[in-house]
Parts: sequence; structure tokens; C-alpha cells
Amino acid sequence: MKKYARQRLILDLVQKNEIKTQEELSELLEENGVRATQATISRDIKELRISKVQSRDGEYQYAVIDTVHDSLNERLNKIFKSAVLNIDHNGDMVIVKTISHTATLCAVPITNAKIKNVCGILSGDDVIFIAVDDKSKLDKIVDEIKSIMK
Repeated sequence: MKKYARQRLILDLVQKNEIKTQEELSELLEENGVRATQATISRDIKELRISKVQSRDGEYQYAVIDTVHDSLNERLNKIFKSAVLNIDHNGDMVIVKTISHTATLCAVPITNAKIKNVCGILSGDDVIFIAVDDKSKLDKIVDEIKSIMK
């Protein structure tokens, strides 16, 4: 596997899992068909600006640290809070109505929230359609999206 693909996988694994050690990361990489030495993993961690941060339970785990990305996310969250007009579902999907020309920007905080059971997001000019893989979770998903507003 090429360096770029391996590093993309590492970023995905760190964002989706609570990884506390390089050994855990190595095991997850192997589960995904990637063999890498400890030295390679260590170099990748440094290049990708992955650091150990304290989690809510007080333990340390790897996290992607990117202040530019964080600053952009803060701006997008502000846009989301001011541009979203309504969040509801129609029994099949979640529908988010926004002011004109902001739906695409408002879809980013929803994507970043990594809400379970969301299997696709489509944004237009002033509406976001969110496909779900379990319709019984629609109310919960709506609540989670509304929590971004807080």
C-alpha cells in the first residue's frame, strides 16, 4: 500500500476508534490489510500531526490535531447555527431546511458529527436530505442534528 493510502487509513482509524497505543493502531492496520513497522507508524503519526489527548474518561488516546481545521469547523458550526431554519423527518429521511445558498456549508457539521445510522447526505441550495439505514432511528438522528445547534 502506498504511503498516501496508508496515511489516509490511519487518519480514518484514529477518527473512528479510541486508539491508545501504536500497537493498537498497528493491529487495526493489519485488520485492514496493511503491514507497517513501528518506525513507519511512528513517522506517519508525526507527519499527520496526530497527538495523544486526554479523553472524557481521563485516559489518553490518539487524535488528529489541526488548528486550521478546528478553526474552519468553528466557523462552519456558526454558519450552521444561524442558517438552519428547520430539522425534521418525513418517515423516510431527515430533511434540514436552510436559508438560500447555505445547505452545502451546513451539511459539513452534520458530516463531521459522524452520526450513527446516517448513510448519505445530499445538499442542494437550501435543503439537505439525509438518508438513514434504520428508519426507527429517525427521531434520534433529528435530535443529534439539533444538538449541533446548541
